[in-house]
This record gives sequence, C-alpha cells and structure tokens, in this order.
Amino acid sequence: MGIVFLGSEALARNELTWGQLRSRYRAIYPNVYAPRLAEPSLRANTVGAWLWSGRRAPITGRAASAIHGSTWVDENAPVELLWPNNRPPRGIITRNDHFSYDDVVEVDGMAVATPQRTAYDLGRHLSPAAAVVHLDALSRATGLAAEHVSPLLDRYPGARHVRRLRRALDLMDGGSQSPKETWLRLLLIGAGYPRPRTQIPVADEFGREFAYLDMGWEDAMIAVEYDGDQHRTDRARYAWDVKRLRLLDELGWLHVKVISEDRPAEILRRVGQVWAARRDSAHGR
Repeated sequence: MGIVFLGSEALARNELTWGQLRSRYRAIYPNVYAPRLAEPSLRANTVGAWLWSGRRAPITGRAASAIHGSTWVDENAPVELLWPNNRPPRGIITRNDHFSYDDVVEVDGMAVATPQRTAYDLGRHLSPAAAVVHLDALSRATGLAAEHVSPLLDRYPGARHVRRLRRALDLMDGGSQSPKETWLRLLLIGAGYPRPRTQIPVADEFGREFAYLDMGWEDAMIAVEYDGDQHRTDRARYAWDVKRLRLLDELGWLHVKVISEDRPAEILRRVGQVWAARRDSAHGR
C-alpha cells in the first residue's frame, strides 16, 4: 500500500480495518488517505487528486510543473486536473478543457500534461504575473521555449484566455532564478525599459568568465540584480559578492543592487539614475 491510497481499495483487500483507517490515516480527499504522521505535501496531494479521479484525469498546471522539475511551486497549491467534474473537493481544480493524447505523458504511472500543455494551461488560467513566474520556472527546468507551445494555440483556436497566454509566453525567460528576479524583470519591462537580458556572462581581462549577472543591458553595460538573503547569511558568498562588484566596476559596469525592502518607485528611480549616468558619459558630460 502506497503512502497515499484509496480507502475503499485498502478495505476491500483487507489491508486495514475501518478503525485502523480512521485512527492511523487522514482523508486528504474523499476516499483518499495519507498517514496522519506524514507531512502534507504537494506531491502527496497530486497523487491523491489523480487517485480521486479514478486514475484517469491528467494532472496539469502548477502540480504538473512541479512534477517536471519546476521550483517555486507552493506546497499548498491546488492540484489542477483536466477532468469534466463540476464539484471537485477542496484543493482540486477541475478544468473541462479539450486535450489530445499528445498533450499527456506518463510519469510514475500517472497521466501528466506535457511541459508544453502545462505551460499552455498555466498561461491561460493564472494571473499574468503568477503565470510568468511559473513559466520562468518551467522553462528553466525543461528548456521550454515559446515556440514549443505555439502548436497548441493552433490546435485549440477557440480556447479562452489565449491573449493572456500569448503575453505570458512572450515574457517567459528561463534565465530567472527566483520569483523575485521575475518580479524585478517585469517591473523594468512595465516601466518601459528595453527587455533586459538574463544571466549575462562577464569575463575578466584574461577572458575568464567570473560572473553571470541576473539581468541587464549588455550594450549599455548596466546590470540590475536582486540580492537574496543567502548573500547576507553566507559569509563566503558575501565576500565574493563584494569582490565581484569591484571587478564589475573596474570593467565599467554600472550596477543596481535590489533588496526585498526596496519599493518599486525607489528601484525605478535608481535604474533611471544609472541610465542617465550612462547617457551622460556617452556624451562626454
């Protein structure tokens, strides 16, 4: 018997009594049980949702992206299924959407939307900002590109929220290494700046790459980076960051470091200042 199982099947096989089922296990969905002592997890919820569907509904959305290796997926995220059921239990979202066999792969015995189909559903059903965060993670984990999803747009021409999906795919960037980096990139784009390149390699005077900048504009030699907590809590990382910034400065890069306490207006003001400084230097001012 697996960690997550159907209670009716366990009882039918005489693996448990009703008393044991009630005392040792908790119901995560109707007729779907997990050990009481086991930590709740998205993985367990995903397996449970698939079992609840009678082992028939393909898993999509955030749960599918996690199966494909995406990070940043909330352990409490609802499990989305491609399934015509109007009354799913709490924690499951069912979508009566068309899909073909090409949209589904088998993972650990379960039906899971392909990365392309997962992206297609993420981009249509999540809010624009959340969709880009999850698409960035999926792209980083699988190498997915916007053109890989395009055939689905042609396959389902009447689907809802296609315009939202197209916009999210256009903004997708697998170079993002955290939700905060995605947020920062979208802030810059929304403010009218040219789309920044992510993970910009920088080489020293000997041609050895010593840094990969979160994002920026290579031609202008302007970098914008999000400074996560690990930069402050890891002394070795902190020391290297200081040295790294010195090297970037010596090479002529202008650098904006962003921390979690920075407000959007403050970030944009500082970015505007370095762009102005770069324009002034270009004109010999």
